[in-house]
Amino acid sequence: MKTKTLLELLTLSSSLYFIAKDTELLDKLYKYSEQGKDNLNKIMSEKQLDDNGNELEFVDKIILKTNELKEELEEKIEELVVKFYKKINVAHLDEIKALNERLEKLNSTVALLEARINHLEA
Repeated sequence: MKTKTLLELLTLSSSLYFIAKDTELLDKLYKYSEQGKDNLNKIMSEKQLDDNGNELEFVDKIILKTNELKEELEEKIEELVVKFYKKINVAHLDEIKALNERLEKLNSTVALLEARINHLEA
């Protein structure tokens, strides 16, 4: 009977722990959504002008901001991919080409050295 009670208490405490974690997650999501609303309101309240000096419409502001965020995201992804390649030591295509060129130069140097040795032996 005591073991059963201990298991029930353990199960109850773990359930409470996961519920508490879920509420923390919901609080974080709420905080991020509020920050997103504030940022969106800030962006929309700013006056942005097009090339002709006319104020941009709401949809145009969203498109402009979306393009800016897309460019930032692409730059960050590129940086992360380069870091990842370096971390796992995968050769990039440019590195492979540079190594092939270096190998060709070394092969030609070895051929010249062999020719000199053959000439000296003769």
